[in-house]
Amino acid sequence: MRYFLFVFIFIMSFSSQNLWSVETCSRIAVINYQEVLVDSNVSEKGEGLRYHLEKDPVALELLNTYQKNSAIRWPNAILGTAGTGLLLFGFFTSDSQDRQIYLISSGAVILVNFLVARTLEVANESNLNKAVEEYNKRNLPKIYFSPETNNPQANSILPSMKIGFIKDWSF
Repeated sequence: MRYFLFVFIFIMSFSSQNLWSVETCSRIAVINYQEVLVDSNVSEKGEGLRYHLEKDPVALELLNTYQKNSAIRWPNAILGTAGTGLLLFGFFTSDSQDRQIYLISSGAVILVNFLVARTLEVANESNLNKAVEEYNKRNLPKIYFSPETNNPQANSILPSMKIGFIKDWSF
């Protein structure tokens, strides 16, 4: 049973299209009938729209918030490393009771870390969409940006699984 769980988690981790970086590197927006890369590289997400979004102060503020929130979060990296360490330690433990405790706890840590990171990522993407909407309300040329339709794998036979919770924390 535990080997089935390990194989299942391994296969699901490689079935994610984000692992292959297609979504991040190929997002485009259409401005004045020209395609513009939204992400110049992984560390500067949304930078391709900065030239146009700088014309609107509200859109620029939302873009800056998006870029600030898309930086690497150290608590997620630490929890992922701890979960992986627990998983490896569980495989090399000789006592079956301890092994089960380590494997279950590592799975829980990895799952919670993934869900929290994915939820924050989905919530942060709304900042970029709002920035484009705010720009389009008051400025020309319009930016046509739809991440779902720009993704070349969105119409594939087996679209990737997307997990995330949307929660608005504004009061």
